[in-house]
Amino acid sequence: TNISWVIGFAIPTSCLLVSIVIFVIGHHAYIIMKPQGSVFVDLVKVITAATRKHRLDCSRCSLYDPDFHPRTKQLRCLEKAAVIANQNELDEDGKPKNGWRLCSIQQVENLKLLLGMMPVCLAGIGCFMTMDQQTTIGILQAIQSNNVLRSGFQVPPGWMGLSPMIALSIWISTYEILWVPQTKRLTGKAKRLTMTQRINIGLISAMACSIVASFIEKKRRTAALKHGAFKSPMSILMLLPQFALSGLVEAFAAVAIMEYLTTQLPESMRTVAGAIFFISLSMASYLNSMLVNIVHKTTKKGGKTPWLGGHSLNNDKLENFYYLAASIEALNFLYFNLYARRFIATSCTINKESKEDQHNNEDQI
Repeated sequence: TNISWVIGFAIPTSCLLVSIVIFVIGHHAYIIMKPQGSVFVDLVKVITAATRKHRLDCSRCSLYDPDFHPRTKQLRCLEKAAVIANQNELDEDGKPKNGWRLCSIQQVENLKLLLGMMPVCLAGIGCFMTMDQQTTIGILQAIQSNNVLRSGFQVPPGWMGLSPMIALSIWISTYEILWVPQTKRLTGKAKRLTMTQRINIGLISAMACSIVASFIEKKRRTAALKHGAFKSPMSILMLLPQFALSGLVEAFAAVAIMEYLTTQLPESMRTVAGAIFFISLSMASYLNSMLVNIVHKTTKKGGKTPWLGGHSLNNDKLENFYYLAASIEALNFLYFNLYARRFIATSCTINKESKEDQHNNEDQI
């Protein structure tokens, strides 16, 4: 910001070009396999086949299950996609003639597993909204804070975005270097936090982040109005706690949800895990933007001072918006613990049973 925007954009552009060149140079060493089918097409096939056979009675019909895949009790209506209504649906090799009318139990279970993950992803979206708020509204707070340190160094407001990453790195180091060895020394066994525990800590960190941000914003705005200045005399370093808590949200909840998606999906759907995770992040961003617009239009009615909007946060009541965000996170915490967390246990049990069944089949062979 003090030297040149051109140089600032030229450096990452050059790094990107170098990485592309390195990627192209090493293309001969890559193992490239031609894709066989599509996971998403298989999911649509299951829905189509189940819809076509929705009137059939599954209790007296045999199911197409060549791999002897374990069946779950949830969403049994989808199993109609694997019902062999007529032997003519199979060819001479015992395979379906039309994949849009007959699917395997494995395809059905893949769809069940994916649908079962949606409640956890929904809780993640609510949690990720806090992370998005700090990268947008939090930076606006930094712009209107005193960024000059006692040494005379000016902290660019954009640098506050590094705080969550630093907090994330500190936690990972502390967890691996101190937590795990200490628990092993005390109990004789290395104890790691479960997915449910980490997500809960992330949800609590999200609530704490919004509450802390509301108190800090009230202090920042009060000081700015008292001095009649656009920039508050409050130091930009006062914003570090809320940015650090945002980093803990990522360290606990985001990492745990990504691990949950990656480990519970079958190998044929592992790439879908990353897609679902980043879709959740983007949905959180869109929902946060929608929330900001709704709050702005609602609070400005009747000529009242809006909570958000305008050219200066000093004229708004951003602390009220943070209180609202904390309330949403509290509801999200209740939703996860009263409903969504059971799907983590169910998915882990299904995955364990599937692996045991696979090992048993291999032993029999």
